[in-house]
Amino acid sequence: MSDDLSIRLIKGRESFFRADIEHFKRPLKELVSGARFLVIGGGGSIGRAVVGEIFRRQPAAVHAVDLSENNLVELVRDIRSSHGYIEGEFSTLPLDAMSPEFDAFLASQPAYDYVLNLSALKHVRSEKDPYTLMRLVQVNIFNTKALAIRAARDHGRKFFCVSTDKAANPVNMMGASKRIMELVLVRASSEISVSLARFANVAFSDGSLLHGFRFRMQKRQPIAAPRDVQRYFVTEQESGELCLLSCLLASNRELFFPRLDAGLGALSFDVIAREFLRIHGYEPTECASEEEARGKASELIAQKRWPCWFFDSNTTGEKEIEEFYTEDEHPDLSRFESIGVLTLSLDCPAEALDRFEATIQSMRKRGSWTKREMLDAFHYVLPGFVHEERDKYLDGKM
Repeated sequence: MSDDLSIRLIKGRESFFRADIEHFKRPLKELVSGARFLVIGGGGSIGRAVVGEIFRRQPAAVHAVDLSENNLVELVRDIRSSHGYIEGEFSTLPLDAMSPEFDAFLASQPAYDYVLNLSALKHVRSEKDPYTLMRLVQVNIFNTKALAIRAARDHGRKFFCVSTDKAANPVNMMGASKRIMELVLVRASSEISVSLARFANVAFSDGSLLHGFRFRMQKRQPIAAPRDVQRYFVTEQESGELCLLSCLLASNRELFFPRLDAGLGALSFDVIAREFLRIHGYEPTECASEEEARGKASELIAQKRWPCWFFDSNTTGEKEIEEFYTEDEHPDLSRFESIGVLTLSLDCPAEALDRFEATIQSMRKRGSWTKREMLDAFHYVLPGFVHEERDKYLDGKM
């Protein structure tokens, strides 16, 4: 899905951060030019956007690391097709950032100026069982901690990491894991300058519901979406711009987020689904059930009508509306046109974080654990975390 179509689907705006990108055009160029960048998770939707923003400003080096070899191949093709070549180094490495191979690569490199971590498990559905939930905790919290410590010790004068709007008053364990990650990085900020970004859903990012619309159309299958859930959306380009702005312009422990008063509006998934279909020349046709939508797919599509199943959400971890900060957080809304800035508190629950880590590592060493045990460990660090278990997950829906 091109950014052009994403923009049309989210109200036809120009880049949400355009005014700030233009205002800081010169310092952004000066900070990137001649600097060395390491981007972990560079093959994902946000990673590709960030690498592109860095590349076109002529860095001395930008190295993208990702587990997906295929995503890195597409990153190279995209960069060459969009921006061509630079005098500095550009390379991609299909490596696990927690592997001996990655360690050996780092040891062979001069120090980086900026280390960006964009790798994450981002789906609420990842908490459906204790095994994927443990993987979520490992990637989002402990891998991030290890990368930040390594950056502080060996590489980088700045460590940037993506958080999520779901970390503000989390209702699911994915969001709670990102909130704990923020606290872990606050702790690391005594050794290395750290900045973060919370932002909205990236329209048509890999694995997202909107991204799935493309595949449903290619395969001539019904489109399903919740009608009672609203989300804020940014384009891939906008996600890259916000990450770049935070990485380069934020001070230690600062977190950037899109300002809602600057015009970022929430949209429901069924509204976007209808507009997506109309842009492609089909009239959305609402069905009463999954079964009806599947059964009528061939007949309706032949008539330029697309079967849709719009439902009320009843799965674990769904939040009706997203937010970027809590009542206890007091953002600076005067520094940028379209960005709010939070300074994360140094009042970090160190003892609770230590207990959380020890408990999780004990479970892993034991070789068995339950979701209830893990939720209890989350409450060590986030005692106000309210998690509603509905025993229904997105894998049980079309």
